[in-house]
This record gives sequence, structure tokens and C-alpha cells, in this order.
Amino acid sequence: MSRDRLKMRKIKEVLRLRLGLGMSARNTARACGIGYGTVIDYDYRAKSAGVGWPLPEGLSEPDLERLLFPESKVKSEGRPVSDWNRIRAELNAKKSVTLALLWQEYKKAEPDGYGYSRWVELYRLWEGSHSYTMVQRHRPGEKLYVDFVGETLPITNPETGEVRQAQVFAAATGCWQYLFARVCWTQELRNWLDCHALAFEFYGGVFEVVVPDNLKAGVNKACRYEPVKNPAYAELAAHYDVVVLPARAVKPKDKAKVENGVQQIEHWVLAPLRHRTFFSLEEAQEAVDVELAKVNDRKLTGLDHSRREMFEAEEKPLLKALPASRFEYAEWRKAKIGPDYHARFDSQAYSVPHRFCGRTVEIRLTTHRVEVFLEGQIIASHERGIGPRHLSTLDEHMPASHREYAQWTPQRLSRWAAELGPCVGELVEAMLMKYVHPEHGFRPALGVVRLAKTYGPERLDRACARALRTGATTYNSLRSILEKGLDQLDALPETEAPATPHANVRGPEYFGKTQVSP
Repeated sequence: MSRDRLKMRKIKEVLRLRLGLGMSARNTARACGIGYGTVIDYDYRAKSAGVGWPLPEGLSEPDLERLLFPESKVKSEGRPVSDWNRIRAELNAKKSVTLALLWQEYKKAEPDGYGYSRWVELYRLWEGSHSYTMVQRHRPGEKLYVDFVGETLPITNPETGEVRQAQVFAAATGCWQYLFARVCWTQELRNWLDCHALAFEFYGGVFEVVVPDNLKAGVNKACRYEPVKNPAYAELAAHYDVVVLPARAVKPKDKAKVENGVQQIEHWVLAPLRHRTFFSLEEAQEAVDVELAKVNDRKLTGLDHSRREMFEAEEKPLLKALPASRFEYAEWRKAKIGPDYHARFDSQAYSVPHRFCGRTVEIRLTTHRVEVFLEGQIIASHERGIGPRHLSTLDEHMPASHREYAQWTPQRLSRWAAELGPCVGELVEAMLMKYVHPEHGFRPALGVVRLAKTYGPERLDRACARALRTGATTYNSLRSILEKGLDQLDALPETEAPATPHANVRGPEYFGKTQVSP
């Protein structure tokens, strides 16, 4: 994916989280894997350009980029500095006051002042460098931590005895660590996303934030400062309207809740099952559910309530409602539209409007649909075909010259030709039968029919009769017959003429005689 394409996708996600969900700038920065100042910059640009969420229908990514990033103006060099003592006092006086708000007030009073990033840098330099250990406080219903358990669960094939190691997906709520576990074959993207959907259904709602580890299924590029989420994972987040905040690489404190939850599942769910033999994922899942229920129903240390009771009392009422349908997994591919205006993958081809020939597009593949996107806008949608060499072409995607031929079928051509004469219909049918794919004979068959405009139906039918008798069943041969007037000659003899009498020709009478040996 190009840098510009990735940048616009992140900008749209920032606008969704900031303008659509009201997420804080710092959490938005973590969710999108970009700098805090960059989020503030995008936010400021959107408000200045009058862009809200959802984006206006039909607004393409290039148009959005032009709105947010017009030609920059030259700024003057002399820039006033804020009263940093007052800034720190206002920050400490009220929790809701942020540096972003104070910078906007500064910028309003001093239009030629510093940009946000430099202004914050100057404040940090004045304040001094300090290292703090933050105590994480989790609001009920705010965060869900997800990861795969390190230990696996062996599944035995009942027919072959082969043992295969199954993976275990774990989730823990941020407030009371109410646990969820799901057994699946691999840690691949499809299983990762399916487990998220099942976890939301298990909890009966959607959390505000999901915190995954930096594993490959969820994050394409693990980076401390800028983890890049998988496009399908970002699509799941949009479907459930949830924020994804990947944990920083090599920072276990970012996901302490799920680390502890993983340990609980390893110690109290998987360990008690170590001596059991399972013959299917379903059987293993049933056993995991039984042990997991014991953990969730056990009284918490120092409390008279269990994880389940605390979750249902404090967290579940604050969860967002589930969407009407479960998330459908989709793969993403890239393809270049060929001169035949079709996007191709896995030996299948799907048409797009012919004006997009030569463009590089993104293809979204679900179980039942194929959707083609260009610069974030959908340009084509098809039912997904089954098997290789599937071809799906929509009439509205064709140039006018191609659309004419798309309306024909071999049967329709043969019937139309027969209306001009029986021999014309027979010749066209013979022409189409010569091709493995009859569609390849449409052009010459239409050429045969159109000869009636020049020579008339009667001459065309006689010419077709002569072509059938001589085996010259091609368009060029038929046209040659008409151009030379051979159709107007006497009809070809049905039988061979008798041989000329000659002394050396014995005739049939000779062979009727009885032959006597000398």
C-alpha cells in the first residue's frame, strides 16, 4: 500500500474516533499508531475546513486531502512565547484542561505563534524532564484485553491418531477481569477476528477500547511508536464501532490485565485438562467452558463477589449494544485493471467500469461478495463465484461497442439467421459449432447475417447452400461466393456425371458376367 493511501486511511480513522466517537487525542494517537501532535493537527485541519463525521457521501480521498492540506502560507519568524507558569497552573487546576485546549487559546490570541508540536516541546523543555510510573485505573466497560495463550491444547484425530496442537484465544475485561476463552486451530487472521466477534457476544456488548498484543494477526508492523493495524482488523473495529489500542512492543504493563488473565486460564483452565484426550475442537471447547465458568464464578480474594457477579453488576450495563449482524471476515488484495476492464485474482475475473483500465485497485473478498475499491471509493460489486476461471461481467461496465455483443447467445443468433433463410441458419449454427467457446464465433456469425443488407436474403440463402455443399463454412468464403456471383450459377449437380465412353472403360455390364478361367 502506498504511503499516501495509508496516510489517508489513518486520517479517516482519526476523524472517526475524534469527531464520531469523541475519543481523546492521546487515545486516538495510540489507536491509530501516530503521534499525539499529528492527531491534534488533523483535528485542527478538519475543523478549519468544516469537515465533520461521517464524511459527506461521495467525498473521495483526494478531495479530502485537498480540503485538509491546502497550499501552506509562509509564516513570520517572530513568534511570542506563552507564560509557562500560567500554563502549568491551569493544567493542574482542572482535570478537563489539556495542552491542546491551551494551545488553541494561545493560537487564537497569537495567530503567528508556534505550531502545536513546537509549542508543546517548548513547554516540556521549560517544565523539565520527569519519569513517572502511571497507575492504570480502569473504568467499568471501558477496555477489553485480548491475546493468545502461550500454551496449546492437543487434539487427537480419532481415525489416524495424529495429534494437532490447538490455540487458545483469551480475553479479559479491564475492570474485573471477567474471562473468555476460545479454542481454534491457528492464530491466523480469520480465527483472530472470529474470536473477537465471539468474545463480544459472550460479554453481551461492545467495549469502548480493545487492547491487543502486537501479534502479526492484528498488527502488520510491530513498532513501539507506530504499530500498523491490519486492514481487516481496522474493518472489524469500524463494524463494532470500537477503538483498537495495540500494546507497545516489549511493554507488558500495557496489557497487564490480559497477561494476568492468560495466567489464570493456563493455571485454572488448561492445567486441569492436561490428562484428558480430546478428539475435536468442539469437545475441547465444551471442557474449557466448564473450567472457565468455575474461575469466573469463584469468589475474588478479599471480596464476597465473583468476577461474573461484578461484571454483570458494574460492567455489562455500560457496554454498547452489539450491531445487528456479526462481523464478516474479508480478505484484501491489490490488482491492476487490465485492458479488458477486469480485476483478476486466483484465476477469477470481475469487471469494473471500463474507464478505470490501467488503475491499481484494492479488492475486498468476503464469502459471498467481491468489492473493488479505488482511492477508498467502491467502484464495482459482484457475487463471488465458485471455482477457478470464473468470469463476472456487468453490462454497464462495458464500452458501447462491447455491450452490443454481450446481448447475444448462440441460440439467439441461430434463430435470427434462420429468419433470413433455412440455409443461413444452418450455416451460422455450423460456424458456431466449430469453436470450443461459441462466443468466439459471434463476430463472424454477425458478419454473415449482415451480408443480407448488401445482397438480399434470397442470394444469401443460395450462397449459404453452396457454402454448405462445398464445406466452405467461413465468413470469407461466403463473401467470396457472393462477390463472384457463384450463388447465381446453376445449382451444383447432386450426383456425378456418367463417364465418357472409351474402349478401355469396361462398364458395369462387364462385371456382371461370370468369369471363366482359361
